[in-house]
Amino acid sequence: MSVVTNTTTIGAIEAPSRRNTELALLAFAVAIPVFAYLNVGLALDGKVPTGMLGYGLGLGLLAGVAHLVVRKFARYADPLLLPLATLLNGLGLVLIWRLDQSPRLIRLAELSFGVFSPSATKQLMYSALGIALFAAVLMLLKDHRILQRYTYISMAVALFLLILPMFFPARNGAKIWVSIAGFNVQPGEFAKIIIAIFFSGYLMVKRDALALASRRFMGLYLPRGRDLGPILGIWALSILILVFETDLGTSLLFFGLFVVMLYVATERTSWIVFGLLMSVGGAVGVATFEPHVQARVNAWQDPFSCYATDGACQQIGDALLSFGSGGTLGTGLGQGNSDLIGFAANADFILTTVGEELGLAGTMAFLLLYGLIVERGVRTALAARDPFGKLLAIGLSSAFAIQVFVVAGGVMGLIPLTGMTMPFVAAGGSSVLANWALIGILIRISDTARRPAPAPAPSPDAEMTQVVRP
Repeated sequence: MSVVTNTTTIGAIEAPSRRNTELALLAFAVAIPVFAYLNVGLALDGKVPTGMLGYGLGLGLLAGVAHLVVRKFARYADPLLLPLATLLNGLGLVLIWRLDQSPRLIRLAELSFGVFSPSATKQLMYSALGIALFAAVLMLLKDHRILQRYTYISMAVALFLLILPMFFPARNGAKIWVSIAGFNVQPGEFAKIIIAIFFSGYLMVKRDALALASRRFMGLYLPRGRDLGPILGIWALSILILVFETDLGTSLLFFGLFVVMLYVATERTSWIVFGLLMSVGGAVGVATFEPHVQARVNAWQDPFSCYATDGACQQIGDALLSFGSGGTLGTGLGQGNSDLIGFAANADFILTTVGEELGLAGTMAFLLLYGLIVERGVRTALAARDPFGKLLAIGLSSAFAIQVFVVAGGVMGLIPLTGMTMPFVAAGGSSVLANWALIGILIRISDTARRPAPAPAPSPDAEMTQVVRP
């Protein structure tokens, strides 16, 4: 008795796209800021704010557009990255609007500039542009590996962006802004993404040579002398940025990003040790003769000793008082006094409003949201199938994490103040645009990593198999 059976190649099992999960999370990411907006309005005026409906519809529309773009062009991407970024962006808009209602800040703006210009409206416009840039990244960047072709071009572009602010006047003691036709741009925000692309392409090629060790000292494998060139060059460049632009934040971000990626690529702890020693040595050296950096170090060491005579000390002192008055649960949205900090309350020091009005619990919730973005980025790096994608995902996640640490550490008194902005939350167009682009690249890498492999083509010899049974 013979039985003839036809066998065909079984295709890959369709992996869940998780887009419906993302949509449900986006609904919460829009509802929570709208509820916070309502709370601020009730606290300030005792009534529902008139702009709540428009704010909710605007944020919901932006989130819906971003979701449709992800559903169309990155179907298998991580479902948490977009809702987390939307939630932070939405809460940032609420905090900025809350500070716009402060009579103190209105009077200060009128005394300084003659007119008060609300920041929340501009921030909503920048958020819309950020979503547009996010969509453009996903639509135009079909495969993240294309970026590897531009390794050295990205290095040249990043250096240009970092050097450009040197030729423009300093603002608040630091040269980090470029003013063109009335628009102010912070090139360092975009440079962190381009630098991560360069480091990923460079380390993917050079990681084997950089991982070689010449000798062991005190439990550490020391790198060869000729391989110290890259880290010495990056260290020197970060010191030059600190000297000529007096920008401590960008220097820490730039050098820290390279050291982290170098460690990930080579798995050598010695690079971390060398990086920390060089960063501390460089910062101490510059702080001894650069007045702006020295003032921030003095404010960090004891802000209340120069509270009445130095603006930097007064800002740090007010920030610490805000965190202290917030306690565990905070004073309530719209009921704090963080606006006493002045013009930087909605930018560099916006986390102090969170600390005072939402307390320790609210501050930890914000930091947890940032930590989740970093965790999803690291998970994307682990899931990536190509070394360039792994390094790029870990680089972007590290840049995001370092920036959060530098800003939060500065306003809390853990490290000297750097002048950088809290991603998605602080007022500033450059920061919002750059971070939405960063999320877009992470989503593209995540989509490539999670996308199921195509089914193998059927073999002509296996189309029919004759099985003979007795």
